[in-house]
Amino acid sequence: MCGIFGYIGPRFDTAEILIEGLKRLEYRGYDSAGLALYDDERLWVRKTTGKIRDLEKKLEAEAVPRSRLGIAHTRWATHGAPNDQNAHPHLDESGSIAVVHNGIIENHAALRALLEKEGHEFESETDTEVLVHLIEKFRRANDLPAALRKALGMLHGTYGIIVIDRGDPDVLVAARHGSPLVLGIGENEYFVSSDVAPLVPHTRNVIYFDDNEMVVVRRDGYRTMTLDARPVNKAIAEVDWEIEEIEKGGFPHFMLKEIHEQPETIANAMRGRMLIAEGTSRLQGLNLNLDSLRKIDRVILTACGTSWHAALVGEYLIEDLARIPVEVEYASEFRYRNPILDESTVVFLISQSGETADTLAALREAKAKGALPLGIVNVVGSTIARESAGGVYIHAGPEIGVASTKAFTAQVTVLALIALLMGRQRDLSVAEGKKILRGLLELPGKVKRVLAKNDVIETIAAQYASVGNFLYLGRGINFPVALEGALKMKEISYIHAEGYPAAEMKHGPIALIDEDMPVVVIALRDSAYEKVLSNIQEVRARHGRVIAIATEGDTEISNHADHVIELPSIHPLLSPILAVVPLQLLAYHVAVKRGCDVDQPRNLAKSVTVE
Repeated sequence: MCGIFGYIGPRFDTAEILIEGLKRLEYRGYDSAGLALYDDERLWVRKTTGKIRDLEKKLEAEAVPRSRLGIAHTRWATHGAPNDQNAHPHLDESGSIAVVHNGIIENHAALRALLEKEGHEFESETDTEVLVHLIEKFRRANDLPAALRKALGMLHGTYGIIVIDRGDPDVLVAARHGSPLVLGIGENEYFVSSDVAPLVPHTRNVIYFDDNEMVVVRRDGYRTMTLDARPVNKAIAEVDWEIEEIEKGGFPHFMLKEIHEQPETIANAMRGRMLIAEGTSRLQGLNLNLDSLRKIDRVILTACGTSWHAALVGEYLIEDLARIPVEVEYASEFRYRNPILDESTVVFLISQSGETADTLAALREAKAKGALPLGIVNVVGSTIARESAGGVYIHAGPEIGVASTKAFTAQVTVLALIALLMGRQRDLSVAEGKKILRGLLELPGKVKRVLAKNDVIETIAAQYASVGNFLYLGRGINFPVALEGALKMKEISYIHAEGYPAAEMKHGPIALIDEDMPVVVIALRDSAYEKVLSNIQEVRARHGRVIAIATEGDTEISNHADHVIELPSIHPLLSPILAVVPLQLLAYHVAVKRGCDVDQPRNLAKSVTVE
């Protein structure tokens, strides 16, 4: 969740490089920031609570050292309150060693007690400070890598770390266990980060590290190895992002830009994967032959947050098209309940970042119990992508806004292709397969038509920006969309919102409805339409305000709703991809009108890499 970034090279503007890198890590979520620079045989450290701009202001008031080595950090508080003292980097007692850390050291209390008995004095409440004291304890004669290995051998927990030492200003050491780490290889310079985004302006050549690996970077090169010092040959990958993809491109927020990118990202998710004449899809990354597909008799979809909502839609798709039983699991609960798995079960791990700690743990649990783990991820080279037996990239491009939008619609698009492929290996006809494919091909254009209603949705948002609660209702395959709409509203506007199956309203939530309660109802012309109309009438009878997501040409719905947002008609199984778009825009505009930080909502992180 934290962001770490380090630089070693010939340039003397390391502070500027680090600050720019941190800005490209802001979307991960944070509450403080800091940096450490090597400055003429000392480490120069500045850190502060708040945003990176607050750190910049602090630097502007000082003479910042011209340095060719440094590390930086954005912290999302776990152990210890968000304050200057607990911000990273952390130093040892002599001020010789600096560490930045992403992760959680689970046995920090026991290690702290041990070190305090030996006379070590601590300045923060963080678990991370234990690590730098351990490195100091084991530091001998200019061998920082050996000291780090000994220190890490005492830790229980997760980490992505970068360490520098004033006694050896020509080296930077980094290691990972459970938290992402990437090395960027430039022209006689090197960058280490928890994410690819800060590396793109400097280099396209990167190395992704696996658990229990470390790298020792010197000015003239680098060595990769395991934590027990065995050399490891790591392949250099090429990042295919363009710098424009991680810029706002004229939009006021990344979230709005990413909402408007969805026609393109949906098209990218299915490009080259459709066999129209055969009424099926081609997903070679699954690494499954047709015989293996037919043998699957149970599917588990596991994910967190927005990806979990995509998984719920996937359950409807796979069960409808392939007639295979599907279970949807919170990844955070999956490994703790001793799930029943075997070789005939496929477990799909859904994660935008491919680094979500709980989803990664679910993958390893599935693998250990003999199930087939397959990833559905966005970030190429991510840990889930590397550790899965196969999978499908969603090709949504970098998603910077903390509240996921384009990743959701791309995930559902890929799940539709998976459901279609599995269905065609069973009883789904060519004709039905072609209907799904035609519907998918129509989606980008129809999403554009929904996006054209932005001004109408903004006007509706203005009327409800001051309310304290929202209720979202949907039925069937659009019930997960109600959940996702409510999540978006909660995440970025800080308004309490709940999503419910429409029929469940009578079993509790109806008690909340009055003239101050806006109710968003997904009321498309499908098999549940008449039932949903009845639910709307129950809301109106209690003076609730109704915002209806309806099908174009529906003249009846306006008699029952205060506001109507119309969507083009689409194959019912693909309707969630359209229905979620106005809910994304509604949440966005409500948040803007409330003055909220849309791209970096409080307390949230884009990639949850700690448990």
